[in-house]
Amino acid sequence: MMKQNRTRNRAATGVGLAIGLSCVLSSCAAPASDTGSATQSEAAPGFLAVADDALTGSGSLTVQLDYDSSEADGLDPQTAQTARSWMIMGLVYETLVTTDENFEIQPGLATSWEQPDDTTYVFTIDTDATFSNGRALTPDDVVGSLQRQIESLSVWSGQMGPVESIEATGADQVTVKLSAPYAPFLAALANTPAAILPMQEVNDGSLDLTTTMLGTGPYLVDAHRQDESWTFTANPKWRGGDDLAVQTLELQIVDQESTRQAALREGSAGLANFVSIDALTQLADAPDARVLNQSQSDFYYVNVNSQTPGSPLEDQDVRFAINTAIDRQAIADIVFAGETTPTGVTPSNLPGACSVEALPSEKASIEDAKKIIEESGAGDTTLNMVVYTSEPVMGQIAQLIQQQLDEIGVTVEIEQFDTATYNARVFGAPADFDLSVGWFAGYVDPSMVTKWWNPEQALFNAGYTGVHEDLNELITAGASETDPDARAEVFTELCATADEYSEIVPLVHRPSIVGFDSAAVSPTIQSNEGYGNILRDITEYRIPAAE
Repeated sequence: MMKQNRTRNRAATGVGLAIGLSCVLSSCAAPASDTGSATQSEAAPGFLAVADDALTGSGSLTVQLDYDSSEADGLDPQTAQTARSWMIMGLVYETLVTTDENFEIQPGLATSWEQPDDTTYVFTIDTDATFSNGRALTPDDVVGSLQRQIESLSVWSGQMGPVESIEATGADQVTVKLSAPYAPFLAALANTPAAILPMQEVNDGSLDLTTTMLGTGPYLVDAHRQDESWTFTANPKWRGGDDLAVQTLELQIVDQESTRQAALREGSAGLANFVSIDALTQLADAPDARVLNQSQSDFYYVNVNSQTPGSPLEDQDVRFAINTAIDRQAIADIVFAGETTPTGVTPSNLPGACSVEALPSEKASIEDAKKIIEESGAGDTTLNMVVYTSEPVMGQIAQLIQQQLDEIGVTVEIEQFDTATYNARVFGAPADFDLSVGWFAGYVDPSMVTKWWNPEQALFNAGYTGVHEDLNELITAGASETDPDARAEVFTELCATADEYSEIVPLVHRPSIVGFDSAAVSPTIQSNEGYGNILRDITEYRIPAAE
């Protein structure tokens, strides 16, 4: 294994790649926008935009999104597997707690909570809250929902931690006991898969969660056509539902970014999301359009398949050499025009995250990486790198990494697929790829994303990631350690260990570009987001009064 005391020289390589890719990656030519920074300076700390309370109108808002998500279990929030599903279902369902603009836990359906010891949580439930059918929320709904989530064995059930018991301990009280301290427990409760469901209706069979959404949240589903559109109306049973400015929300699914830009420019959409940072400049001349770059804990990564027999990637040194050659800062600067930042395993914008600069691969020598590739014979084979086409920036990242790996003698052939084919190649059994580009939701607690480095917990990566007991012990320690300083030390070691194994290589944070028509809506948008929920604060939006 290469040691950590070497220094890499990136300057010459970065310049060369920037020149070589300038005609290939359109986003590298886009100058940084000052629209977002100006807006941020005018808004409250922690926000890119704050709704204008002077606006008193109400009505409809049309939002265009890049994709919908078809879940295996339909509309069931507890088994939903994608951040987009969580955002959409989060309009209808609520959780016990939520997070604010600083990633701090705030009350939700639990008005307050106490922690008498490291493993006990006592929640006071808002029994004034009602489901959209008019039935009041009860502690039994909370108990049943949390138990159902844990028993579901869904992707999210593993994030709930070592829950020992869940009991209703009063008319408005629920007590959860853990078998061991678990630092991200409250953070896990803040995500849509931990939604509180109407368990009376679920248990008596009058509600099918796969086809119908019935929650305590601010909106009701009026209509839905998969991959085409959603229509939501304000829930009159929700506290303040009659006072919501956005009484009707139209979500249109539009996969072409240029089409979403055109809709915002011409006023047929009031708000839209973009992935390409080009939107920051391409909409600059639209008189009423404002475009903001929201920082997310989500991040792009490269999978390095270590589990294919006979592959040069079985060799840890080869994988580490590849990791060493990948220049995170160059990806941020060239592909994203400096509008994002590098990250390690723990998202760099979360408290206690590890330092990217301290990673072994960042300190290692490019020359040593070249030598390892040459001596191993890994340069004699061509590796494939698979990406999916629905997010074009994936291909741009792949092109840059292709050139970076060429610098150390590794030949890469890029293969682009639709999402379904990509998923089959990467997550199928057996995995059928050498390298792949993807992205993780970063959530709001560093230890939550580290679980994905343990294939025995994550499951989805078992086909291409090895089991490493030393790394798994650090993952467990990061989740159980509650002292902030001690946790940070664990994360530093965890990031370094994962970096050395080089099977999942974090790259840079995934930008979230949000555009809105200021003539149609005044939104509240946080500076930082846990998993790309651009509608998190929709209940705060304001609409101009009709003239």
